[in-house]
Amino acid sequence: MTPPFARIADLHAHVGTLVTARGWVTHVRSSGKVAFVVMRDGSGILQAVLVKAQVPEHAWERFGTLTLETSVAITGEVRADARAPGGHELGVTDLDVVGTSPLDYPIQPKEHGVDFLLDNRHLWLRSPRQAAIMRVRAELEQAVHDFFYARDFVRTDTPILTGAIGERSGLFATEYFDEGMAYLAQTGQLYGEALAASLGRIYTFGPTFRAEKSKTRRHLTEFWMIEPEMAWYDTHDNMRLQQEFVQYLVERALERRSEELKLLERDTAPLEKVSGDFVRLDYSDAIPLIQAKGSTTQWGDDLGAEDEALIVADYDRPVFVMNYPKQAKAFYMKENPADPRTVLCDDLLAPEGYGEIIGGSQREDDHDKLLARILEEGLPVESYGWYLDLRKYGTFTHSGFGLGLERTIAWICGLHHIREVIPFPRLMHRLRP
Repeated sequence: MTPPFARIADLHAHVGTLVTARGWVTHVRSSGKVAFVVMRDGSGILQAVLVKAQVPEHAWERFGTLTLETSVAITGEVRADARAPGGHELGVTDLDVVGTSPLDYPIQPKEHGVDFLLDNRHLWLRSPRQAAIMRVRAELEQAVHDFFYARDFVRTDTPILTGAIGERSGLFATEYFDEGMAYLAQTGQLYGEALAASLGRIYTFGPTFRAEKSKTRRHLTEFWMIEPEMAWYDTHDNMRLQQEFVQYLVERALERRSEELKLLERDTAPLEKVSGDFVRLDYSDAIPLIQAKGSTTQWGDDLGAEDEALIVADYDRPVFVMNYPKQAKAFYMKENPADPRTVLCDDLLAPEGYGEIIGGSQREDDHDKLLARILEEGLPVESYGWYLDLRKYGTFTHSGFGLGLERTIAWICGLHHIREVIPFPRLMHRLRP
C-alpha cells in the first residue's frame, strides 16, 4: 500500500507508521554511512535520516544530488525525537527528487544587502524569519475579523477606484473611460459612512494607496487598512473601541504566535504592558511637552515622526493625542464645540518609537459645516454630493478610525522597517517583483 502524504505539522498523529513528507531542503550532511536531510513544508521543519545500508541504492544516490531548496518527497517511518527539529524525525525508506535547485540559489547563509534581498523577495520569503513575520500577519488578519464579528460589526467592501478623495496626501490617478479622472482609494471611509447609516456598525479591510514621495521606514505606497465606522459613537466611544481593538491584537499575537515572536527576538515585555488604559493627551498639551524637549513644531502644525517619538518616550503604552487643529486635519472631522479651532479626532501612537498606528475622528454631521470645509479645501463639490446627502437625509452622530496593518505588525514584531511585514512591498522606487 502506498504510504499517505502527511504535513510535517501533523506527524504527531503518524508516529510508528510510514508516511511521505513533501517539502524543500534546507540542510544536508553526511558521515558517509548515515545522512541527514532537513526539510520544510510550510507547516514545520523535519529531519530525515538515511542509513546507507538500509535504503535503496537509488535513494542514496539521489541524496548526493540534493542542494539548497531542492523539492523532495521523502518516505519513511515517523519517530518521536525531542532532539530533532520539530520533535519528530523520519527513518527514510525512499527519497524522490521532485524539483532540482541549482547550486547558485541566490539566498545563501551570509549577509546580503537590502536591495539584493528585495530584488529576490520571491525567494527571501522562504527564510524562517520572513515566514515567521507572515504567520504573525496572518494571525492578526484573522484576529481583525474575529474581533469585529464578535461585536456584531458587518464586514463591507468599498471601491478601490473612486472619484472622491478623503485625505490631502498624494493620489494615484488614472483616466476612467469618459468619466474623467479616477483615483486609487487612499481610504474606504467615506463609503463606510454611507454603509454605517444602513447597517449601524461596519468595517472595511482592504488595500489603500498613497502616492507620497516618502522614503521613510514607516511608509509604503500600497498598504492595508482596517476601517470601522460606527453610527451613534462619539469621539470617546471611538477611542474606547480603538483601545479594545489594539489590546486584542496584541494579546492574540502573544497568545498564538509566541514562537514566531521568539524567532524574531522580540522582547515581549513592552507588549505585555498594553493591557492597561492608554494615555490620553490633548494636542494643545502635547505641543509644550515636545517643545521642552527641543522640537520646533508650533501649535497648528501636524506632528511629525520625531514629535511622536518625543511624546511616547514618557510612556510605556500607546498614547492618544486628541483634538488637533482643524487646519492640520481632514475636512470631514467634526468641529470641537469646546474649541472651534480644533476637531474631535485622535491619533494613536504606538510606544517604542513606532509612531501613529491609528487615525480616528468623530465625523462632521452638520451639513452646512461640512460643505464649508469642502469649499475651504478647494475640493469639487459635485464629487461629494452623495457624501453631503448623508447629512441631508437623517444626519446622525458617527465616528470611525483607520488602523494601518503594516505599522501595527512592525510594532508587534519589533521590526525596524515596514517593508518586511508585507509579502511584496511597494515603495517609491520599487515595483518588482
